[in-house]
Amino acid sequence: MKKTGIQVNTVRKVVNIFVNGKMTIEDANAFVADYNSKMKAITPSAFDLEVDCTQMQLLNADMTANLTEVMKMYKTTGFKQVKFTVENNLTLKMQLSRLANAAGLTNATVELIK
Repeated sequence: MKKTGIQVNTVRKVVNIFVNGKMTIEDANAFVADYNSKMKAITPSAFDLEVDCTQMQLLNADMTANLTEVMKMYKTTGFKQVKFTVENNLTLKMQLSRLANAAGLTNATVELIK
């Protein structure tokens, strides 16, 4: 099963990302390469970013630092809005909110769905 995916919807002006399971550093590096490739084809400031974290597991210490860097990358990219969706996992919601704040991602929301 693929752990990440990126789809660019140029009609809706949305970049959709999904994250599944527990990420490794290798998974994260592959994601960043894919992300950078796809962002070259659009003007991110015209797009929203929606990150589906409903299948994501809690972060360990190694991945916490990595995800902070990824969130900084989202900030630098310059999306209009960034939305993370978490399913029924308050701890993960708090982790993502804290990391987004630490990364300075002020246009981000973390939504908990049940």
